[in-house]
Amino acid sequence: MWNYQKIVQGFVCLYLLLMNVVFGIDGVEVKSVPVKEGDSVTLYTDITQIQRDDLIIWIFGPQENRIAQIYMKSIDVYDSNEIFGDKLKLDSQTGSLTITNINITHTGPYKLQIVSNKVTSYKRFYVTVYAPLSVPVIVRNSSPCSSSSCVLLCSVMNMRDVSLYWYKGKSLLSSTSESDPNNKLSLPLEVEYQDTNTYSCVVNNPINHQTQHVNPDDVCQPCSERQRSTLIFFIGTLLVVIILACGCFFCYKRLIRSTTTEAETQETNNGWRNNMVGCVEADQTKHTTAKTYV
Repeated sequence: MWNYQKIVQGFVCLYLLLMNVVFGIDGVEVKSVPVKEGDSVTLYTDITQIQRDDLIIWIFGPQENRIAQIYMKSIDVYDSNEIFGDKLKLDSQTGSLTITNINITHTGPYKLQIVSNKVTSYKRFYVTVYAPLSVPVIVRNSSPCSSSSCVLLCSVMNMRDVSLYWYKGKSLLSSTSESDPNNKLSLPLEVEYQDTNTYSCVVNNPINHQTQHVNPDDVCQPCSERQRSTLIFFIGTLLVVIILACGCFFCYKRLIRSTTTEAETQETNNGWRNNMVGCVEADQTKHTTAKTYV
């Protein structure tokens, strides 16, 4: 039998969890603020003019570290903070906080505490910093060749909250997204040969987008043409290899022939020299013998 009490408790817990995500633990609505890396962003207090006794406190992160405050018209910005350095600016009139040259490490929850006329109020923000998007790359997929169509593959480096779309004109054809930023994001599209339409691959996140256009006729070739191109490339490469091999062979033969000729010439010279030495020695011996007889 169903335990309805546990089911109700489960729904209540889920509801409270969702409320904490949207409104925060203290019931204050969390305002989502998307921003591109390198830009500046301002978190507004919605105060026109701070009064002298007003206390404005800005807090960042799950640990709720105090990063800036205004009290008695005195501004205190914690420039020594390792995450922000000198990137924080506080408006002396309104208490609004500006983060300059923002980066990924500045993503997170921001809490504003306002104490005015002994009344405390809160505002909450969640800033999400997005890295710049790269332009999609479109190539022909290396799938088996078809006689009637080819597959275009659009790929892009995956990042936070990125989605990939194929469009034909203004008509959406397909889309995909990947929650794991370590995985490359790709989306295939099958098109017919000789298709003269222009297709667009679009990558976007909540604040930016990049588009790459392609004409299938410029990328896709029928199987016969691809095979012919491959065959021509293979034959050309083979001819180059054969020519180089023949050249090396003839150079080797010429070197061997030159070495052999030099060796034969050296041997002939040595033989001639030996004959001359033999003749001289024989002549000297004959002359010596003649003297002896005399």
